[in-house]
Amino acid sequence: MGNTVEVSGKDLHKEKFAAKFSNDELQRLFRNFKSLDANNDGYLSKEEFLQIEALQQNPLVSRVLEIFDDDGNDKIDFSEFVQALSIFCANDQEEKDAKIKFAFRIYDVNNDGWISNGDLFRILKIMVGDNLNDTQLQQLVDRTILQADKDKDGKLSIQEFQTFISGSDIESKLVIDLAVASQM
Repeated sequence: MGNTVEVSGKDLHKEKFAAKFSNDELQRLFRNFKSLDANNDGYLSKEEFLQIEALQQNPLVSRVLEIFDDDGNDKIDFSEFVQALSIFCANDQEEKDAKIKFAFRIYDVNNDGWISNGDLFRILKIMVGDNLNDTQLQQLVDRTILQADKDKDGKLSIQEFQTFISGSDIESKLVIDLAVASQM
């Protein structure tokens, strides 16, 4: 095969990929994936992901990787890599909804379909570190839940989350330019 990199036909023609990326984009993504795969095992570990400079200081990188890892084996294969990136590469309504669902999943630590007080506390603790003590952080969490929880059941549904973050333009911040991504 020499210096050329090819994505297998099996990977290229998966319906979910073909609709999102051109053949050239998939080839570029595959080259990026292979360049990150330091031990050439066909998977990306957290340590390999952390070779991306932009992720090194991100306190939520572990949580993001948990979401990317569909099969729960603590590593990302090419299919999971492309599926995850596809969320961030388009701006149509379907993709905006996928971005909001992704953001919701960041906070839904126990994956039960709700953001509980404990879920929100854990994620905000990761984000703020020692800048707030636990009492201050709990007060922030309580205020946030109180504001966002419209049905007053003590937890946030995805609809309540979406309503709460509306106007924040979060989906426009969750975008990856493939031209830039190819320079990883």
